[in-house]
Amino acid sequence: MTDSKYFTTTKKGEIFELKAELNSDKKEKKKEAVKKVIASMTVGKDVSALFPDVVNCMQTDNLELKKLVYLYLMNYAKSQPDMAIMAVNTFVKDCEDPNPLIRALAVRTMGCIRVDKITEYLCEPLRKCLKDEDPYVRKTAAVCVAKLHDINAQLVEDQGFLDTLKDLISDSNPMVVANAVAALSEIAESHPNSNLLDLNPQTINKLLTALNECTEWGQIFILDCLANYTPRDDRESQSICERVTPRLSHANSAVVLSAVKVLMKFMEMLPKDLDYYGTLLKKLAPPLVTLLSAEPELQYVALRNINLIVQRRPEILKHEMKVFFVKYNDPIYVKLEKLDIMIRLASQANIAQVLAELKEYATEVDVDFVRKAVRAIGRCAIKVEQSAERCVSTLLDLIQTKVNYVVQEAIVVIKDIFRKYPNKYESVIATLCENLDSLDEPEARAAMIWIVGEYAERIDNADELLESFLEGFHDESTQVQLQLLTAIVKLFLKKPTETQELVQQVLSLATQDSDNPDLRDRGYIYWRLLSTDPVAAKEVVLAEKPLISEETDLIEPTLLEELICHIGTLASVYHKPPSAFVEGSRGVQHKRLPATANSPDASSAAAVADAPPAVIPSQGDLLGDLLNLDLTPTTTGPTPAVSTGIQMGAMDLLGGGLDSLTMIDSVWVQVWVPAMKAKGLEISGTFARRAGVIQMEMTLSNKAMSVMTDFAIQFNRNSFGLAPAGPLQVLIPLSPNQSIEVTLPLNTVGPVMKMDPLSNLQVAVKNNIDVFYFSCQYPISILFVEDGKMERQVFLATWKDIPNENESQFQIKDCHLNAASSKLQGSNIFTIAKRTVDGQDMLYQSMKLSNGIWVLAELRVQAGNPNYTVTCLLWVQNT
Repeated sequence: MTDSKYFTTTKKGEIFELKAELNSDKKEKKKEAVKKVIASMTVGKDVSALFPDVVNCMQTDNLELKKLVYLYLMNYAKSQPDMAIMAVNTFVKDCEDPNPLIRALAVRTMGCIRVDKITEYLCEPLRKCLKDEDPYVRKTAAVCVAKLHDINAQLVEDQGFLDTLKDLISDSNPMVVANAVAALSEIAESHPNSNLLDLNPQTINKLLTALNECTEWGQIFILDCLANYTPRDDRESQSICERVTPRLSHANSAVVLSAVKVLMKFMEMLPKDLDYYGTLLKKLAPPLVTLLSAEPELQYVALRNINLIVQRRPEILKHEMKVFFVKYNDPIYVKLEKLDIMIRLASQANIAQVLAELKEYATEVDVDFVRKAVRAIGRCAIKVEQSAERCVSTLLDLIQTKVNYVVQEAIVVIKDIFRKYPNKYESVIATLCENLDSLDEPEARAAMIWIVGEYAERIDNADELLESFLEGFHDESTQVQLQLLTAIVKLFLKKPTETQELVQQVLSLATQDSDNPDLRDRGYIYWRLLSTDPVAAKEVVLAEKPLISEETDLIEPTLLEELICHIGTLASVYHKPPSAFVEGSRGVQHKRLPATANSPDASSAAAVADAPPAVIPSQGDLLGDLLNLDLTPTTTGPTPAVSTGIQMGAMDLLGGGLDSLTMIDSVWVQVWVPAMKAKGLEISGTFARRAGVIQMEMTLSNKAMSVMTDFAIQFNRNSFGLAPAGPLQVLIPLSPNQSIEVTLPLNTVGPVMKMDPLSNLQVAVKNNIDVFYFSCQYPISILFVEDGKMERQVFLATWKDIPNENESQFQIKDCHLNAASSKLQGSNIFTIAKRTVDGQDMLYQSMKLSNGIWVLAELRVQAGNPNYTVTCLLWVQNT
């Protein structure tokens, strides 16, 4: 009879009976009773009352009974910690048992009992097992160290277990090496900045030797560890690749993907003109193709990984297009993934084959798949220019089928083809217009409206077509409404006399009868443009559009690099970095591919390319705002304590009052983001200019319960183009209740946009928890440059020439100024001349802002009087 009989009893008084049986003298009866207890525990019954009786059964030579008792112990030790201590002596005794299976069983169970009270008693048995003569016990003990570290990291470090683990990497048994690597990798993940796995050529050689002999899961641990190593040069990289390549023929798909990950990473360091590089490319294709003959679920995982590989190195699979052709019995998720890879591999050489296949797919019965296939034809046209005509012809054939969803998808992709190849395929517009009535999906209707508006001058009845859409304007989706508004405005600009009523009607519907703010705003913008400056309206609305490319669906390069480093993991299936879906206190490390041997790192170029275009305000705007800077107290944060009695705002032209400028060493620290508004992250800071460099000096405080990592910072466009000169350097994880001071150097070459107030700065700070936004204001004085001293004669001539509208006068009250000239010069406010008139000292000063605007000032100081008068003139030097 099988063990299923233990799960069928549900009689009353069972606990009492079990207690009696557990204390029986007969070994068989005892074993039967423990089996019944485990069965009850498995189905969710509470049998914790039997804890002392079950623990008494540990004293046995029967391996099966011992396993069952240990299983019970693991389950209930946490809820009965005091009782669990009873088992400690047995653990210690079992760790010295002559049978290695019992020794290993004892150390494995010790690691699974997550009770603090017990851990200190287990250190000595664990130390012995780590040096046991039997490799089975050593490999089990290695994993136990990782489990113990999770419970009490400090204890593991104090007891020297980490050093013992490192020694096990040199073990003679490959499985012990693999488990030591797995344990160290696990511990290193929770301590990202610790150098536990000190990988060097000697260690790598040991790992590669063990790789050939350990089990498949051991191979995966070792390969994952190898992937974290950066070779010294291309020769070492080639040597490692040669020794890893045999793993590509392994039967286990996880081993294959781990090997591919290592090879993809190390290939970056191989020169493309090397013979071995071409050989390696050829070797990578067959194992990837073989993965596609597995069951659908494995196929899908393989395809998601291949999708990444093809984006990074399409040459690996460029001759394997047929493998990705869809089979009739493939599940939909496999079909869609294959379709995506087909488009990525499409080239002039295979486009005829691909198009024939896609046209076939467009006649399938699965609607979702057909839609994707039609879109794929459009993507092929955009990717391979030589095939565009053939693709358009194929799409027209599909439109002739009059299948509703096929026609609608075809119109959507033809719109994109028109964008890519303007003035080339417009002859098909008549055919598209014939199908106008059959369009019922928002995206297809919006695409058709865009085509009619864009090519209104070529369509005789464009006004009638757009008017037919206008009849049910309020029933349309927002996407269609927005497109219709733009299309009618385009039509009006091209045929103003015939469509005046139509444009008035759509503007009225959009602005007066609509609740949608996007639609209303766009309507008002068009209305004002048309009513104030029709020429400008034409330039804006009918501007030449940027061409679209097939690159739009590619993964961003830095993310792709990180995902390549995670091939064979969940990140490669989700196409998201681990930090996007792994929760918890552990810091997730961002991995990058090594610098390629063939081209420089493109990440900086990508960052520049992604920078938003600068919207530069005119110098006149800035002059006006500089003259009108607020001299009243700021309310952006608590007023800092300064030793002198300044009673004026921190954000005036001179950056916090004259006396604050003369106090070069004083720091105005404000809390920019309180912890309650940023999930426990408090950000306080100030701005300073030191040795010609503008600095943002911040204190980051973690007032949450979890570790904070992966800090980054970004500025919005601002009045003076302030931008970070480098990344935010937070080199260690920020633990709970810890603070760290960070200095971020800034430059003034970022995008410019006039802010209100002028010195306002909008900042985004990201960490592993979220992105936090805040605004702060910087003192204008940090923008005063070191070459702001004007020649005396030039100063006098310029002062006379500056018009009155560029002049402003301020009164500064209760400000005590001592040794003014020298201290002001420390803030790049230079005294050009000084004279005394009617008992008043008059200081003439010049300063120059980072954007080239000069500030000329006259400061009137009367002895014994704490009130001053400052006259400022602003001047832009003609270049």
